[in-house]
Amino acid sequence: MRTKTKHRMDRARYDELKCILEARRLEIIGEVQHKMRDVRAEGAAPLHDVRDDAEHSEADIQDDIEFALLQIKTETLNKITEALARLDEGTFGYCYECGKEIASRRLRALPFAVRCTDCEAIREVELEREVHLARRGAVSLFADLMG
Repeated sequence: MRTKTKHRMDRARYDELKCILEARRLEIIGEVQHKMRDVRAEGAAPLHDVRDDAEHSEADIQDDIEFALLQIKTETLNKITEALARLDEGTFGYCYECGKEIASRRLRALPFAVRCTDCEAIREVELEREVHLARRGAVSLFADLMG
């Protein structure tokens, strides 16, 4: 259904949601800055590297994981920025699908949620069905090719 209706939110709810979003945003910014300081410190450390190939490989994997986590944090920051914009325009805190108010408890856990719990559950079932059908189609195609 996808509604983008503007709602008049009472001031207490607006303030609560703004506080949740800003707190989460500042928390993530702090984590990212801390990680960047760590990377700079590691880069400034003297290069007395006596690791073997396995240790280098493990360090590379760890670096990849750290980079992926940094990307996730950046994506989360972008979602929070979008949520703050929706809050100011009056569309935040309401389900993108049905237009009902998203529970404060859900928004505290996932501050950038765009769907209520019921609509998100329906969406997840639909996505799972699509994945299942895609897998079944791939298996069928493989069987046809082997046929």
